[in-house]
Amino acid sequence: MSEEMNKEAEVQEEAVDIPVTDGSEEEAADTAQTSEEASKETEEAADTEETKQPDQETEESKEPENKTKTSFFGKKKKEKDKFEQQIEELTDRLKRSMAEFDNYRKRTEKEKSSMYIIGAKDIVEKMLPIVDNFERGLAQAPEDDPFAEGMKMIYKQMMTAFDEMGVKPIETVGKEFDPNLHNAVMHVEDESVGENIVVEEFQKGYTYKDFVVRHSMVKVAN
Repeated sequence: MSEEMNKEAEVQEEAVDIPVTDGSEEEAADTAQTSEEASKETEEAADTEETKQPDQETEESKEPENKTKTSFFGKKKKEKDKFEQQIEELTDRLKRSMAEFDNYRKRTEKEKSSMYIIGAKDIVEKMLPIVDNFERGLAQAPEDDPFAEGMKMIYKQMMTAFDEMGVKPIETVGKEFDPNLHNAVMHVEDESVGENIVVEEFQKGYTYKDFVVRHSMVKVAN
């Protein structure tokens, strides 16, 4: 009896040592594998997103850089066009100012010259009656008179000074009548001379640098 009981006890111990499996361990293993695969997929997706994000950031960073370059050169071109326009305007204003100044200078010089001529003309005109009296006195003076000879020398010196100043007597006798130079105070019928010819001079006329100071008083043949 004791041997049989010992065998049964050994059989029971072996039965206790054998693990009992009801399928739960297999399910746990499958769950663990599934979670590992899901974690791997999540990591891969994260890596993919991380890889994409720098690329996107690079593209986004390039776009503002390109825009900045374009806007910089566009702004620079606009400023250049603006400066060129300002240069053209200033150049045009300078040319106009120079032309106006040149016209002013010429006009001023002409006015000064005219004022000088007018002033000299007035002085010559006031001196002409003195010349007329010299001529009348010398015409009546007797020949070989020392006083008359002295007056003739003074008269000659005065006429030389007039000539150097540009004061010249107007030619009359034998010349065709010119209303710009002559003042006809008498007409005469004379077939020996041509028509409209000056035959006699009553008062000598003078010009100063192509300006008539005094017209000649003459007799004209019809």
